Amino acid sequence: MKRKLFIAGLIILGLQMGIAQEKIALYPNGASESNEITEDETLRDPEFLTKISEARMYSYFAPKASNNGTAVLICPGGGYAGVAFVKEGEEIAKWFNTLGVNAFVLYYRMPNGHHDIPLKDVKTALEIIHKQAKTWGINKKKIGIMGFSAGGHLAATAATHLKAKNNRPDFAILGYPVISMQKGMVHRGSCQNLLGQNPDEDLIKLYSCELQVSAKTPPAFLFHAEDDKVVPIQNSLMFVEALKSKKIPVELYSFPEGGHGFGMRPKNPEADEWPNRLQVWMKKQKLIK
Repeated sequence: MKRKLFIAGLIILGLQMGIAQEKIALYPNGASESNEITEDETLRDPEFLTKISEARMYSYFAPKASNNGTAVLICPGGGYAGVAFVKEGEEIAKWFNTLGVNAFVLYYRMPNGHHDIPLKDVKTALEIIHKQAKTWGINKKKIGIMGFSAGGHLAATAATHLKAKNNRPDFAILGYPVISMQKGMVHRGSCQNLLGQNPDEDLIKLYSCELQVSAKTPPAFLFHAEDDKVVPIQNSLMFVEALKSKKIPVELYSFPEGGHGFGMRPKNPEADEWPNRLQVWMKKQKLIK
């Protein structure tokens, strides 16, 4: 009861702040596999939620008059320890709405020793969007995924692993993403939180997205600061090269300064340019007009 009241309080607070329009439970009857987190979900600060054990997404539908049928599932970052649900979730979703794009912010469950759980949540979320596409005014051929930092790794994992008609993303947008789990390139915290302290080589390869690109991987847009000391830009560079090797359309917007984790908040003129570059790319891909 305590847990339900706590979560209800978070939802009410979110609605009061204009954070969410509708909560959509991914597993209304309970998930088939638990991540075994029994503690209450906790706000580490007003914009970062940890200990997530209930998978859900929040919908941000474009106004009917401007809805162009495109939808994007957003995976906020947080090192697989939590989600930065405002800076890399709500604020991004509301911007997409101005383009006529429907957006969904995913509160994926933390791995907690279960490396496959975050991807299962993405898969389920995409399948729900596909199933409800007609009701929600969404084009089933224009459902993509976006992620930031560790959420970018989750989005890239979905783009390279999910291949079924009802869950494969049609495009991927990756902001300063973790891509590789290999030594010398990996963001250690994300790797440990997802794969554990001493993952075997097969698991490392499975979750190194640059090694999982195939002909079915969708077109992608990436942006990354060259001075990112948290997640080196080499992560994005390797993914771009892997996509190019398969002749998959890809664009990387890189800039000298910006650091890490800036979302859409003002940083400097070059870092602040990525939404405009993304908008141009989406027009090229015929995702927006």
